[in-house]
Amino acid sequence: MPKPKVHIVKIGGGILEDTVRLEALLQDFASLKGLKILVHGGGRDASLLEAQLGIPTTMIDGRRVTSSESLRVVTMMYAGWTNKSIVSLLQSFGVNALGLSGADGNVIAARKRTPSPVDYGYVGDIHQVDASGITGIMEAGFTPVFCAITHDKKGQLLNTNADTIAAAIAAALTEQYDVRLTYCFEKQGVLLDLNDPHSLLTELNRQKFEELVDQGVIHQGMLPKLNNCFTALKLGVGHIEIGSESMLQKPEQPRTTIIH
Repeated sequence: MPKPKVHIVKIGGGILEDTVRLEALLQDFASLKGLKILVHGGGRDASLLEAQLGIPTTMIDGRRVTSSESLRVVTMMYAGWTNKSIVSLLQSFGVNALGLSGADGNVIAARKRTPSPVDYGYVGDIHQVDASGITGIMEAGFTPVFCAITHDKKGQLLNTNADTIAAAIAAALTEQYDVRLTYCFEKQGVLLDLNDPHSLLTELNRQKFEELVDQGVIHQGMLPKLNNCFTALKLGVGHIEIGSESMLQKPEQPRTTIIH
């Protein structure tokens, strides 16, 4: 008997800062049939708020270094303004969305990353996803909307890469569901040249990815996303794609499909 389908969509990049594009994406997401989950970042807005507050933003290999002050900012932005803005928009489109962090319902637990070889501060690496808890939320009629905050089960909130959260949720649900994982951002997919939309890679496997990394072709900001994609693929996620928001409702829209 075939497994029920669930579509996990992660949004980030410039889409979150563009009201028109965000609303269009959320309308398309609302039109998706069946079970679905939304995961979002919000790093650019968090960096803007940090600048306004005089808190330095530090990035290493596309990942944010999170000080105690930065953790407060990203929690306010991710779990607060960004998450609830998305939830309220989805409600207006007829989706009974439920905004969540990993701490809510104890659905995503993480460990604070060790400070060696790089001290990322209050950044969490996921070690447990409660698939049954997420399933229960969906079966109760809610559409989960996850922000990029987890916890360590000891009272400490942690900043966790949203791409990683999407991949971890996808992998955790593979036992019960046929999972489709879609990463939406402002580009059409993985580009060999950021300034040339015609340089799109329509398919990317692990070997080609490693070759491009060695050549310095893959943009640093894409590295965490693609590493998460290949991890999720290895753990049984059936279909993974990266591209612009328009691909949600347009099968013909160019995108990058991640393959073995």
